[in-house]
Amino acid sequence: MRPLSFLLMILMFSASKVNHLTGKKTFNAFSNKQLFPMALQQYNSFLSENEVIRGTTEQAKIATIGKKIAAAAQRYFAYKGYPEYLKEYAWDYNLVKNDQRNAWCMPGGKIVFYTGILPIAKNDAGIAAIMGHEVAHALADHGGQRMSISLAQKSLSAVAIKATEKQPEEKRKAILTAYGIGSTVGAVLPFSRKHESEADKIGLELMAIAGYDVNEAPKLWERMKAASQGKSPPELLSTHPSNQRRIDNLKKWAAEAKTLAQKINSQP
Repeated sequence: MRPLSFLLMILMFSASKVNHLTGKKTFNAFSNKQLFPMALQQYNSFLSENEVIRGTTEQAKIATIGKKIAAAAQRYFAYKGYPEYLKEYAWDYNLVKNDQRNAWCMPGGKIVFYTGILPIAKNDAGIAAIMGHEVAHALADHGGQRMSISLAQKSLSAVAIKATEKQPEEKRKAILTAYGIGSTVGAVLPFSRKHESEADKIGLELMAIAGYDVNEAPKLWERMKAASQGKSPPELLSTHPSNQRRIDNLKKWAAEAKTLAQKINSQP
């Protein structure tokens, strides 16, 4: 076995962490101690380079709803038996002037909403749905997992390049091109779509625990679908599930999220 292949196998088998919200093992080569400082540096750099809105009703609303979602996350982890899991999180909520329909939460709880997404959010429950989804990405370690699969893809690419170095040039190019397309469409993109669906479900649960109407979540994505005007790429070639799939899933999960929230919130 080639040394590079051996090292890759060690990485694949050792980079395993348990997602405490789902109970599933995940491929993740990065610890919070590695991720959080990197995220904080990028976060501070982003804020310094963009127009942060302060002292407005919209900014206050983002912070208020964010704190409720963070409190819901704490209750959720306590319910799962991990009351100390979020102790290293330092939650922060900012609104940035940007016309893009976007929001995100970095590892460690650094949250940004763009002004462009507020008309799509429309109301408090819509903001909570977006907030819950983005926070869920951080809670489920999706950032570390995506970095890990990117590392694995680069390592496998190096293996493919080494393995084909003695092949005729045209054949080698064809093999490497096929590998690039195959590893992206067959592994990276499905991995990303799975994360988005997972964040949709956990986010729905978080907004329910926080006391928001989960029926607003599919309505949010109906508004997002209308705003996209059919310009989304085919699901197979996208990092995200189709808008319609998200709408259908959120409707399907709504009753379960309400039941879970009632169970968690009834505990002392």
